[in-house]
Amino acid sequence: RRIVAFYGAPQDEELGALGIGSPDAAARRLRRQARAYERPGRPVLPAMELIAAIANADPGEDGLYRTRQPRAVIDRYLRAARRHDMLLLLDVQPGRADFFDEVVALERWLREPDVGLALDPEWRVGPGEVPGQVIGSADPRELNAASAWLAQLAARHDLPQKLFLIHQFTDDMVDHTQLQRRPELAMVLNADGFGTRPVKESKYDAFSADARDFHHGFKLFYEEDVGLMTPRQVLRLRPAPDVVEYE
Repeated sequence: RRIVAFYGAPQDEELGALGIGSPDAAARRLRRQARAYERPGRPVLPAMELIAAIANADPGEDGLYRTRQPRAVIDRYLRAARRHDMLLLLDVQPGRADFFDEVVALERWLREPDVGLALDPEWRVGPGEVPGQVIGSADPRELNAASAWLAQLAARHDLPQKLFLIHQFTDDMVDHTQLQRRPELAMVLNADGFGTRPVKESKYDAFSADARDFHHGFKLFYEEDVGLMTPRQVLRLRPAPDVVEYE
């Protein structure tokens, strides 16, 4: 199936469409948006991509420049996703923390059959760097460690194939040639970043041509994109995206 997702968190509406209003209200809007992507032979599965670790400009008590989402918030969105027959996708903006540590901290939810994982290298910064002041990137070894752990978790608990998504909007943010494929994971490289339609299409063409062994994702921004692309225009991309996200 094609995944159509809302991205965000309830702490601030500027974090994305998912955090606007209650989880149930967001689910109803998402269902309406997803309906436009239904095509014969390719049904749509909506997904809520909740930011489970939010990168901050403030170091916090541990100096890692990220805040972990409270358990009660993740549980609330998981219950809403299930009420509306949707996936929950937990997104990690790690700040100065390691992706692996943040992923392992989400184990109680990732053991569930309807919960996937998204990693956001834009927000992975090094010592002396602050999220939002620099564009981050991720070492392939760190991403591979996280994917290996998730694949082992899925195998150990006999779970369905997990959705595993990596955001990318610059060429040097992720070296996909060094990423290990995992049969337990549906691995998606998601073309992120806002802009005009020609810029977004050019970026998607370049990323998808260079990563033919992965599923392909495409992100849209309701507010920041210049001339929001219609579902019909998105589906004319080649290859047509397997995942479409709205922030």
